[in-house]
Amino acid sequence: METLTQLSHMQPTLGLRERSELVSTCVRSVFSLPSVQAMQEKDEAKAEVIQTLYHQTLDALQTLLKALFLEDPTPAGLKSILEPLGPWMNSGKAHERARAVNSNVSVLNHTLLTLPFLMSSGFPALGLLLGRLILRVGDPDEEIGREALDGIIILYTILELQKRARDQEETNKKELYESNKRFLGPYNPVSPCQNILRVIAEFGDFLGPQQVKDLLLAALEGLKGGSEAPGKDSREMIQLASEVTLSSVLEWYRHRALEVIPEILQGIYIQLSHIQEPRAREVALLPISFLASSFMTEVVVALLMCPLPLDSNGAEMWRELILRKPSCDVRDLLDLLLTSLKEKPVTKKGRASIVPLAAASGLCELLSVNSCVGRVRRIYPQLLLALLIQVHYHIGLNLPGRVAPCKDAKKDEEPFVPVRWVVKVVKTLLLKMGCSYEATFVENQDGWELMGQAENHHRGVSLLARAMVHYSCQELCRILYLLIPLLERGDEKHKITATAFFVELLQMEQVRRIPEEYSLGRMVEGLDHRDPIMKVLSIRGLGILARRTEKLAKVQTLLPSMVKGLQGLDGMLVVEALHNLKTIFKGQDRKLVDSSVYVEILQVLLPHFSDSREDVRSSSISLYRKVVQKLRSPRTKAMEEQLVSTLVPLLLTMQEGNAKVGQICVKTLFQCSCFMAWELPKRAYSRKPWDSQQQTVAKICKFLVNTYRDHAFTFLSQSLEYAKKPRASLRKSSVMFIGSLVPCMESIMTEDRLNEVKAALENLRHDPEASVCIYAAQAQDHILASCWRNSWPLPHGDPWVCDPAATHRWSPSCEHLPTSHQRRSWIMQALGSWKMSSKQ
Repeated sequence: METLTQLSHMQPTLGLRERSELVSTCVRSVFSLPSVQAMQEKDEAKAEVIQTLYHQTLDALQTLLKALFLEDPTPAGLKSILEPLGPWMNSGKAHERARAVNSNVSVLNHTLLTLPFLMSSGFPALGLLLGRLILRVGDPDEEIGREALDGIIILYTILELQKRARDQEETNKKELYESNKRFLGPYNPVSPCQNILRVIAEFGDFLGPQQVKDLLLAALEGLKGGSEAPGKDSREMIQLASEVTLSSVLEWYRHRALEVIPEILQGIYIQLSHIQEPRAREVALLPISFLASSFMTEVVVALLMCPLPLDSNGAEMWRELILRKPSCDVRDLLDLLLTSLKEKPVTKKGRASIVPLAAASGLCELLSVNSCVGRVRRIYPQLLLALLIQVHYHIGLNLPGRVAPCKDAKKDEEPFVPVRWVVKVVKTLLLKMGCSYEATFVENQDGWELMGQAENHHRGVSLLARAMVHYSCQELCRILYLLIPLLERGDEKHKITATAFFVELLQMEQVRRIPEEYSLGRMVEGLDHRDPIMKVLSIRGLGILARRTEKLAKVQTLLPSMVKGLQGLDGMLVVEALHNLKTIFKGQDRKLVDSSVYVEILQVLLPHFSDSREDVRSSSISLYRKVVQKLRSPRTKAMEEQLVSTLVPLLLTMQEGNAKVGQICVKTLFQCSCFMAWELPKRAYSRKPWDSQQQTVAKICKFLVNTYRDHAFTFLSQSLEYAKKPRASLRKSSVMFIGSLVPCMESIMTEDRLNEVKAALENLRHDPEASVCIYAAQAQDHILASCWRNSWPLPHGDPWVCDPAATHRWSPSCEHLPTSHQRRSWIMQALGSWKMSSKQ
């Protein structure tokens, strides 16, 4: 260190970073030495030498610090020297604290004596330095406390000199120091907090927002506990010094902290991770309630920036708003949270916002405080609806960079999913409001899971609303009147959630008091909405309204519009909507229902027979059967065409191998047969696989073509379409059906359609499912053999015509064929190219 002191006069000088690293290294090597007493006890023979060497070492360090300051006598240079000393002033070891305080005072004293610069921007890191020295004034070791107060007096003198220099006043440094010593002292070992209060009061002229913030955060440093923390009495003294510092600064200077509230709360959050003792944590949380009593909005906004999901520290900070005095106005706090819950989690510029999710987390913590529950009830409807809408907004939404992994979380716990967290807050709100039956009802119906899924969110919300109606929730009337204006606000997600809840409330008697334009009128408008879910919800609402005698007639006139709106919708939505139409049909005489409505319903259901979801398939086919039961004679052409178009889908779906779906298909096919008076082969109603019943398939195809020759190409198109389905069982049954159907259509087959069949079967020969490949090849051979038999019969009296089955080759041309055979030359060409490709 002596060598470094000599080198400090050399050029070039060290940069700020190098100087700070050098100071840190030297300070660590000296301050970490055992106490002088401990070193002397270890080697008593050299006790005097050890003490001399120790003082020389400490003097060398302080001389080096002074030399480095002279090397760069600027505010930045002074800061680079004082910063590394700071952490040592809060050490759990008294001798390390004493060394840090002594070195700080030495540097400050040297600065006072030289004072080579005018600090136009203020003393560097004044708040941190002052806060650390103030805590040491309350140190259990009186010598440390006395020296720390002396350092504060020197610091105060420097600041006054700077102030007078700006005012161009000449001052005697020594006289000013002695005056300040009498003014701020003397040190009171019995009650050092008196010194602390006096210092904080007198430093007010030099404390701006940043200094107040640093002073508060420095006071928190003294609350940290570690493996080498001082004893109980010492900890209590340090905590008392921190508490007096925090409370007095906040009492006198809180208005100066307005612009730095986010930084203060962030600092508190970070420090709480290092503070374990309950009393110390209480002291650390003091600034929150103090600041919130004057700046509620700013404090809440700052708390909304806490990392999510909230860990125990973040949760405690929220609860501090209410539990500690001076407590904030809970009503104002809840209003602020409600305002945040109404924001979108995605801004107009497409950026993710953490505010609504953080507000939901804060509300969840406040609900854990029993004294808040009564105030929450005041805005319970608004909170519930805002949270439900936030559930919809957060589905599939990730907030990278703003959501931190929870420190309290265990390794085997599921990752944090924002939408699940909001759903959890909804459940908590319901339970706190006494809606445990409703929450259990939704739980038993898997409603919470549905609520968090994009395709099922409206179902989850409907379940909750239905439960609240069932258990006659006291707040339903307030929710009902709140929802009416909400139906027209917001974007699609907002409207879907609000409508899903509103529709279920139409069951309430109070709905009679609402003007019809807000009930029936809104549902009618929803039928033309571009969103399919809104259409289904509107049908649900109309179905509920149809239960009222005075509304039934008006709703029944809307049946055609309702059914027409279901065209092209997802299968699950269609099934859901048609179940809701049952009420309307039940209340109406079947003779009065236009048969075209039933036909349209059948048209809507048919495409969903091949849906990939089993529940959609089974529900669609089952509903189809029930609608067919409602049909009455005389049969119209539209009815016949619709039911005929059902034959192939039912026959093929019956072969998919699903017992439940297959049984429903059999019942539906039988119902159609009864209405149409079909005489299908008995085995058409069998669910046994067609693999060993090729003749049954042929009989069915022959019946279809003979009975409904005009629909033969429809049957072919349907079977070709089913051959493209993802389920292998459907592709296999389709291929077998095509192989038997095409030969039955020999007299009406066209070249284009045969080429289409050829291309389809050729593709299916390369199907990933082996059984499909085999049956595709068999279908090709069957069609090929059938075409030879039907298109090239052996004419009588023409001995030169050979049997192609014997020659095993195609005729290169048809120009030498008899006239009766030339008319089918396109078939020969198609079959020729087909056979060549099959050989390849």
